[in-house]
Amino acid sequence: MIDMSKYYRRATYLLSAPSLVHAPEDTGFEVAFAGRSNAGKSSAINTLTDNKGLARTSKTPGRTQQLVFFQLDEQHRLVDLPGYGYAKVSESIKKRWQRHMTEYLVKRRSLRGLVLVMDIRHPLTDYDREMLSLCHHAGLPVHILLTKADKMKKGPANDTLYRVASDVEDMGIEASLQIFSSHTRRGIEDVHEVLDEWLQLGE
Repeated sequence: MIDMSKYYRRATYLLSAPSLVHAPEDTGFEVAFAGRSNAGKSSAINTLTDNKGLARTSKTPGRTQQLVFFQLDEQHRLVDLPGYGYAKVSESIKKRWQRHMTEYLVKRRSLRGLVLVMDIRHPLTDYDREMLSLCHHAGLPVHILLTKADKMKKGPANDTLYRVASDVEDMGIEASLQIFSSHTRRGIEDVHEVLDEWLQLGE
């Protein structure tokens, strides 16, 4: 496979959409990133694109409150979905976010896969399981990133990887998964390979 890692450095902010109706034209190829707030989703996007300022990161979880689109070129995009399960906002706003995310995941034709980001120390929360089930029913491929691996020793990290893989399999869901760290840049090449395939880059 051709090394397309430099391609992701082209990523630029395109627009933020409060709902699917405000999203870019539904053509080309997209990969979305989802995860519980504070799981390291925005940091992962920034690491994968080698741009620390691309996706907003904050010590205050839940800052991403819209569908945020980043453009690689006219036909390829990455999408940062609202973090879930932690943001200190009203229940009505949380439900609105959930409704818009569900609509996006189910109806968006250009969406080719979802990267589900989980803190390796706290994987498979109820929200993560709901997202996996939703993608399964929508027929959407999922790649799980167990982030913040630098905060856990190698042995326990691998144990967590195997346990999550087993739990996901027990749910009757097919998903690829890996260990990742934005801090040490561990696992970048593996994620790029998944993105390359989903976005059909280098073909």
